[in-house]
Amino acid sequence: MNVLNIIISTLSNRNIVGVMSSSIFIMILGFYFGKSGKLKSSFSGPLSEIILSISIPALSFNAFMKDFDKDIFTNGLNILIWSFLIHIFLITVGQLFYKNLDSDKVLTLKMMSIFAGVTVYGIPIVQALYGDSGIIYSSIFSIPYRVLLYSYGFVKMSGTKMNKNNLKSMFLNPVILATFLGLSIWLFQSYLLQINIEGKSYAFLRIDKTAFWLYKPFSFLAGLCSPLAWLAAGLKLSELSIKKSLKNSIAFQFSVVKTIVIPILILIIVYSFNFFGILPISKESLGVIIILIGTPTASVIIAYSLKYNREPLITSSCSFLSTIFSLITIPILIAVLEFIKF
Repeated sequence: MNVLNIIISTLSNRNIVGVMSSSIFIMILGFYFGKSGKLKSSFSGPLSEIILSISIPALSFNAFMKDFDKDIFTNGLNILIWSFLIHIFLITVGQLFYKNLDSDKVLTLKMMSIFAGVTVYGIPIVQALYGDSGIIYSSIFSIPYRVLLYSYGFVKMSGTKMNKNNLKSMFLNPVILATFLGLSIWLFQSYLLQINIEGKSYAFLRIDKTAFWLYKPFSFLAGLCSPLAWLAAGLKLSELSIKKSLKNSIAFQFSVVKTIVIPILILIIVYSFNFFGILPISKESLGVIIILIGTPTASVIIAYSLKYNREPLITSSCSFLSTIFSLITIPILIAVLEFIKF
């Protein structure tokens, strides 16, 4: 089967098509509400706060409410290492993609290239494609990502030094706390106090079995992640000038680098290591990594850019255009992943 047939086959997958069409439709809806004034585009801020403070933590925590799986644990451990290595690699070489520009622009574009839109774009797609195991992998991948985003990313974009307040916000982030709590329960569930339910023992903190009255509200909150994230993205896009963004050559350069060059480069590196048995991961795990890396830039970096006046017009144009690019490139990346043999 050639690449074209793989792409056609992938785009014929109802699950994949459903995810992409839903993201496009809901973002267009948000864009329309923002442009028409039915909702203020600034409402994307509160929506993002709900997503980051409530929905994603619930999603990350609930994903670990399942029996311990040795294969998932092994893959997860290697994903944690890969996440750290990938971000350090991009920190090291990120500026090389923009050598034709001045230093201020290079710094901002480098930050946008390093940190992907894991929360708004990546996790909803991963959730739809891979289910709970995909959420576990993406939650683990997000640990080094978020630590570096709120430390290295903040220091570079703000021009200030690291202090206790930065460290506090970094490690007390709701997503980080929920991920570590869920991960701890998943890892050590056999050592916790056990409760017998229908002839089988479960750790008392396995709320999917022992406290369904609590697990179900968490599930509803987790389900808000995708639609609210896409709606917020559409509202944010409504603030931008489409014509100016399309005419911005720097935004085109960034979009190609962020959604095509970097994910393909990371795919080649991870697959090559996997081929030689170094930090091996499953095909599903590779899919999670590449989808997360291939998304547009993180909204936190855009916020840093606006707050500290780090090329805000360029970051806005890059955000818009890379989002448009990703709607095309992510399905193609998924198709390429289907083509790869493990």
